[in-house]
Amino acid sequence: MSTDDPFRRRRAIEMRTPRDTRFQPHTALGEGAEFDAIRRMIERWGPAARRIGDDAAVITTLGERSLIASTDTSVENVHFKREWLTPAEIGYRAAASALSDLAAMGAKPLGMLVAMGIPEGWRRHLDPLSDGIGEAAMTADAPVLGGDMSRSSELTLTITVLGTARDVLYRTSARPGDSVYLTGNIGASGAALSAFRSGGQPSPLSRAKFVRPVPRIREGVWLAENGAVSAIDVSDGLAADLRHIACASRVVINVDVGTIPVFEGVDSIHALASGEEYEIACTSPTDLDVEAFERRFNVPLTRIGSVTRGEPDVVFTQNGSVVEPPAGYLHFE
Repeated sequence: MSTDDPFRRRRAIEMRTPRDTRFQPHTALGEGAEFDAIRRMIERWGPAARRIGDDAAVITTLGERSLIASTDTSVENVHFKREWLTPAEIGYRAAASALSDLAAMGAKPLGMLVAMGIPEGWRRHLDPLSDGIGEAAMTADAPVLGGDMSRSSELTLTITVLGTARDVLYRTSARPGDSVYLTGNIGASGAALSAFRSGGQPSPLSRAKFVRPVPRIREGVWLAENGAVSAIDVSDGLAADLRHIACASRVVINVDVGTIPVFEGVDSIHALASGEEYEIACTSPTDLDVEAFERRFNVPLTRIGSVTRGEPDVVFTQNGSVVEPPAGYLHFE
């Protein structure tokens, strides 16, 4: 739609989500202890907080493009274990995770800030940790602009990413009649994590997806420019993350499990809970050109469902029957 009539698309987006969001209410959050904690903080902050709840913060007072900012933290023994990954992989993965939030908003990177909490035992690994972060920064054209460093009892990497977007992909912009799309396939990262936790070694392909995820930066910009209106990156599991869009937009998302591309050997239902995939799930009021997308990025784009009216929910069906997916990653449970 944007290629043929960009001004029509801009008007449609502005009707769904007002351009000036400085004084808009916070994005509706889903269920769970993490979001209960966020709601409590928002209540205490009152007017000191503005429009919390998307993959990134959006500052809309800069003219034609919005400034997009997001912070992501990777903590040893929470997000990874030392024996699973090399120091360089840990650094790369932390930066890639943060950059994926820009992709989910349809943003082009400007740069990143890196804050490190370094235990004594990790000081000798500072060089490869830095190399991994630098590789992700170079790959995404997001140079390191500064940061902070301190002692810590656990290795902690906090990456703040900055970018700009013309057509922002808000979680609140899904509407009845939209189609739901997914980039790539899911399940590989979860398969690798299961292997690590059981004391085994994942397959080379599943390990690569877990330790070297690819932030879909260019793909996110393409989606925003070609008709998508809302999006999220698959970090907690597709089932959990689609629920975030459903709650934020106050709609029902219907997904046919049989249409979801999954990693070879992974059960489709279990793939719905596979987190840290960093693929993009999005909605669009018009048909996206999946063939053009795949030609451009050598990554599939698949229509997996639709958006309808109703109380916020995600309904998964398989062979015509409703199925209940396993829970995705729960930060506080």
